[in-house]
Amino acid sequence: MRNDLLISKFGQKLWLSPNRCIFWEDKSILILSDLHIGKSAHFRKSGIAVPGLIFKEDMNRLASILDHYKPDTLLVTGDFFHSIANEEHESFKEWRGNYKGLRCCMVRGNHEVLSDQAYAELGIEVLGTDYTIGPFYFIHEKPDIVPADSFSFSGHMHPGIRLSGIGKQSISLHCFYFTANQCILPAFSRFTGKYLVQPLAGDEVFAIVEDSQCSRLVLV
Repeated sequence: MRNDLLISKFGQKLWLSPNRCIFWEDKSILILSDLHIGKSAHFRKSGIAVPGLIFKEDMNRLASILDHYKPDTLLVTGDFFHSIANEEHESFKEWRGNYKGLRCCMVRGNHEVLSDQAYAELGIEVLGTDYTIGPFYFIHEKPDIVPADSFSFSGHMHPGIRLSGIGKQSISLHCFYFTANQCILPAFSRFTGKYLVQPLAGDEVFAIVEDSQCSRLVLV
């Protein structure tokens, strides 16, 4: 897609998207984290006025990405869903019907509370709490140790970066956060906050700049 950025890890082609996901070209896998489906409906059930449009926008954005890359697999590194079943779960089931040929799978995150069978009924394969394919390791929370011959992808943190100008102005942006052997993905859902990261020497941060016209990645 426009403004996607190609990088390489372990000889594998990865397209970073300012739409908060990664397309692993060699395996035809779309990787993302923290959709938090059901979150806005969960808040509304608790009496907090949150518009349902957030969920629709997230799913429309995901549909656009799937239609562009046409991956064989959608792999979510946790917090695919936010809560017990609610109206957004049923809406997702209808949405899922448009992609019957797509393998849809996830590693469990801290918000996954349903049974594997319940997710199977939504068309989702549960891979457990972690999953390895080739040189890549997928887990929800950032692992403390990653083997030298591996590279991990995780979410959970909802990483962000603060950029400051020459004056006192500043802005915080969602980002992809890379260390030597790890990538922490931005939360896919727009209904999420940020945890501001403090990069160390050698780390790479790709900030997501969004405006009314387009989104783009900026290496900080």
